[in-house]
Amino acid sequence: MVKMKSFLVILLIILLFTLVSCQDQQNDSVEENGNHDYENSEQEDIIEFEEDEDPIEDHESDKEGEENASQEDTKEEVVNPEEVNANELGDVMVLMYHHISEPEDTWVRTPDNFRQDLQNLYDLDFRPVSLEDYAKGKINLEAGMKPVVLTFDDGRQNNFNMIEDQTGEWIIDPDSAVGILVDFHEENPDFPLEATFFINGGTPFGQEEFVRDKLEFIVANGMDIGNHSYTHANFTDLDAEELQRELGRLTKMVREYLPDYDVNTLALPFGSRPGKEELQTYLHRGGYDDIIYEHIAILEVGWQPYFSPYHINFDPLKIQRVRASEMNVDNVGMYDWINHFETGNRRPFISDGSKNTISFPKEHYEYFNESMETDRKANPF
Repeated sequence: MVKMKSFLVILLIILLFTLVSCQDQQNDSVEENGNHDYENSEQEDIIEFEEDEDPIEDHESDKEGEENASQEDTKEEVVNPEEVNANELGDVMVLMYHHISEPEDTWVRTPDNFRQDLQNLYDLDFRPVSLEDYAKGKINLEAGMKPVVLTFDDGRQNNFNMIEDQTGEWIIDPDSAVGILVDFHEENPDFPLEATFFINGGTPFGQEEFVRDKLEFIVANGMDIGNHSYTHANFTDLDAEELQRELGRLTKMVREYLPDYDVNTLALPFGSRPGKEELQTYLHRGGYDDIIYEHIAILEVGWQPYFSPYHINFDPLKIQRVRASEMNVDNVGMYDWINHFETGNRRPFISDGSKNTISFPKEHYEYFNESMETDRKANPF
């Protein structure tokens, strides 16, 4: 009996020990499984955080890079304006071309002579600026460079002609104004491809099948289209309605080809203005059908360089031009004025190379337009 009791006690102890051991293993298993799930959860949170964190870091890095790049862009080399003879109150030549063709005549420049014009301008440190930048006083050139504005009237086919090459492919005529400008710019990248073509209605630049392509090419390559009235009308005797129809109709035609393009400059056909003073306002702005037009620059025929946009006498609605030819120019052609610049009889605009200042000899301060709207500060020296 005693032995039986001892046996039962021992058996009970063994059973208790087994139960306790199993419970410990189960607890260990639960603890291990629980820790593993937590670790997975924590790891997933970390991954999500890192995924959220990295774009922020990248964005901040990109932003810093953009800011640095922007700062580098805004940095400009400081140049002593006196060393480059800067004079940003000097005169600007707005050159007036018509035909680029043969033979040379009053309103015709041969292709070779036009090429020589560009080369001479380049060698004398003239650099093209857009008419809009000139009118708005946003001339940005390297120090010592002189601005020149290139304009072409009437939209003749010899300004922008397409020809077939030997393979039958249509190409820009290298002897047309656009062809010559493009080639010269490619050979001299520091001679910007800036020019304004003042066109009339109908078929600008001829070749009806290429009108859209030509207008798109001009704008896409940084050049501009200007208003020369729809029928090349003489404005002297037109009334308000007729003036607005001539100017608004041309604007409307261009928008049919270039819906987003704003024709905002005008070259007066024949240099004519309305006879009545109260009608002058319609040269500046007006309306026709559903078109509202506004010209920030109005060009006359002229015979001499015009004022700097920072000069007190500058009027963007009365800009005079210089005839870009050598025949029948009565001593007021482009080479006559270049000679005046070179001999000191007239003072050309010479850039100080800065987008922040307007530099000029201090003795000319009386000619500086202090009331003009600009972020640039006067820098007399």
